[in-house]
Amino acid sequence: MSNLNGLTVRWSLADAPADMADRLRDYVEEPSHARFTGKPGMRFKTWRMLPGQWFEGCYVFEDGEARAAFQAEFEQIAATAPVSEMTGAAPILIEPCEVVAIAEGGAGFATYARF
Repeated sequence: MSNLNGLTVRWSLADAPADMADRLRDYVEEPSHARFTGKPGMRFKTWRMLPGQWFEGCYVFEDGEARAAFQAEFEQIAATAPVSEMTGAAPILIEPCEVVAIAEGGAGFATYARF
């Protein structure tokens, strides 16, 4: 099994309008979830948010090459990415990371467009 490689992309929500959390939930539900479902080279993506503070995408790729290719492409359009346009600012963090391990809990893995 090849090493898994992660990438975190985070936007600040500190200066975002009060309805931004709902707008981001809607965006993830449609179209973002569908865009990343089945994406070649990517194992999974998780969208995380602390309303009023930050929103981020956490990606895990098949290998370092897939992560590096995605990161290079994303960095070119980061300032105009959909979330950047929604929040009015580019990401405050684009950070590759090592994914050390993944454990599936007893409830099993499930994919949802919105919780």
